[in-house]
Amino acid sequence: MARFTKEEINARLRAERVAGRVIYNALCGTGVTAKMASKGGADLITTHILAYFRMQGMSSMAGYLPIGDANALTLELGERTMIRIVQDTPMIAGILCVDPTRDMNRFVDQLADAGYDGVMNCPTVALIDGKFRSDLEQTGMGYQYEIDVLGYASSQGLFTKAFCTTPNEALAMAEAGVDNIIVHYGNSSGGSIGSSSVMSAEDALDRTVNVIDALQVKHSDLIVTCHGGGIETPDDFAEFLEGEPRLDGYVGGSSAERFPIEQSVPEVTAGFKAVKLKKG
Repeated sequence: MARFTKEEINARLRAERVAGRVIYNALCGTGVTAKMASKGGADLITTHILAYFRMQGMSSMAGYLPIGDANALTLELGERTMIRIVQDTPMIAGILCVDPTRDMNRFVDQLADAGYDGVMNCPTVALIDGKFRSDLEQTGMGYQYEIDVLGYASSQGLFTKAFCTTPNEALAMAEAGVDNIIVHYGNSSGGSIGSSSVMSAEDALDRTVNVIDALQVKHSDLIVTCHGGGIETPDDFAEFLEGEPRLDGYVGGSSAERFPIEQSVPEVTAGFKAVKLKKG
């Protein structure tokens, strides 16, 4: 069963907010990055198919292609590595809520039985637009299904957090009982496989302001964080906070694991190669 209740997790996050500390959620695709993020003080650890592909050296966007079972992978990562390794930090399952091959309420129960403490909508159709998005919405695989699944998880005592891109999405998730709204800016920049064009800081700020403004009337105490775009470092996020100080924290994906590995592994490798043999 889940190790932390939603009330316990919310109490911990709100205590961080009261203390003036950023709420930090690390999206991790391997056991070692999850373990180290927890050791570094992450408030939440989340895993999902996007993080898995990212840590195989590919773009996390591979998680949006029909090349893997997102929900089976998340369950396996939790059961075989993550939940066992991450003991002191709440562990969240990123799931494809619109999966038409499963009874998703039963699957949420299965995730809780495995030891996950919460769920989120990742991959999310919120990042899909155009005719394909319209087709998904019209055929029963739209964003409303993500709202329904997270609403069910919340009703079962699991912590829930939701990727949102519009005020309407955020309001609907808040009304469903979601604990943490995450304003998503799209794929990340930076590193070896980041997007070369991402949402501008100005547009990201506008999106954030609009979402938080919409939540103020009935959900002003809700935890609001953000993810993606051009925020690559702690300094980037600190600067972004100057524009919207009502944010409670940041959700790191590439910044949580890919960037540190891309920087440290080549440095260590080069260091070993620089050692001179004594017999030369």
